[in-house]
Amino acid sequence: MIRVPTVRGNTATRLIAAGGHEQVLFVGDGDVGLRAIIAIHSTALGPSLGGVRFWHYDDDEAALRDALRLSEAMTLKAAMAGLHQGGGKAVVLWDDADRPRPPELLHALGRAIDGLGGRYLAAEDVGATTADMDGLAEVTPWVTGVSESLGGSGDPSPVTAFGVLCSMRAALHARLGKSTVRGRRVMVQGAGHVGSHLARLLAEEGAEVLVADRDPARAERVAAVTGATVVAADDSLTAFCDVLAPCALGGVLTEEVAPQLRCHVVVGAANNQLADRAADVAIARRGILVVPDFVAGAGGIVNIAQEFTGYDRDRAYAETARIEDTTARVLEWARHDGVTPTDAALAMARRRIEEEGADEDGVARRWRPGDPAAWTNGRPLTRLRG
Repeated sequence: MIRVPTVRGNTATRLIAAGGHEQVLFVGDGDVGLRAIIAIHSTALGPSLGGVRFWHYDDDEAALRDALRLSEAMTLKAAMAGLHQGGGKAVVLWDDADRPRPPELLHALGRAIDGLGGRYLAAEDVGATTADMDGLAEVTPWVTGVSESLGGSGDPSPVTAFGVLCSMRAALHARLGKSTVRGRRVMVQGAGHVGSHLARLLAEEGAEVLVADRDPARAERVAAVTGATVVAADDSLTAFCDVLAPCALGGVLTEEVAPQLRCHVVVGAANNQLADRAADVAIARRGILVVPDFVAGAGGIVNIAQEFTGYDRDRAYAETARIEDTTARVLEWARHDGVTPTDAALAMARRRIEEEGADEDGVARRWRPGDPAAWTNGRPLTRLRG
């Protein structure tokens, strides 16, 4: 639940200052059609990490607000996952997310990322592909999720989906007393990269899977492979189910939607699912557990972090499985203190950042180009993969 506050005048600098962001870079290259924003929220725990999102935005302000929200969410996600990274995000104004990006555009974006000297590590996000990451990597070392042939981890979506499944188990145990998804009805909203993999995992575990997507053909393709039941996109949030799994865009859980929800728990991969705090409180009052997306959806960045010491897929899945325990701790904290899981997770994440990310005077550290990283044994970080 990250919301950029409304600021009188809506100026970019005021929005940036209000969110506590360290640095925001506006990128434009008319020759190749590039318009992008790179937001670095925090490097207190290490270099900022976050995906590149190719999306249609109505204007620059909408793109900026999204970049600020998403980068802050990545700070929290890394903190909760126990990683030594901060939060960053890049958004590219791109009218058709399915239209391939030309190499010249990727190279221009890559040069902008390279100029940050490692303060921002790019990864795959909505609209992006492994091929995009490979294109960026042609001009900068500061990119993750490249093809396995290049020493990367490839598409992080399968591991992200696995982490969501692990989080579901903890939420179901807390709410219904049993951690298995077998026999449970799960509504997967969004049949893209993560949603499609999540639907497959759920089906393999014996869940009754419902799937919806704004592109009906995409939902039908996932259903054909998994045996899921297709639900109209407009009906997905209010479908009768045990688990609602938002795996598309954020802001879908609003105060207005809260009375219409017909689920026991909400556990999904989409960033910033809660529109605001009022929605969080309204849903909690109905006895519905909402696992914070920055807890449940951390599998992708856990997977990426394994690249830095030599990628091993088995290790990535083993580390991601810890999301179940993390979710359980968040829900227990929330129960004990009588707060929402979001409030509990925010407190846990911020405490770690304050305790581990401060210098001797208690001031938040900033990672600078040439500084060591947690995995470099005191040596300057000059590249991500050996």
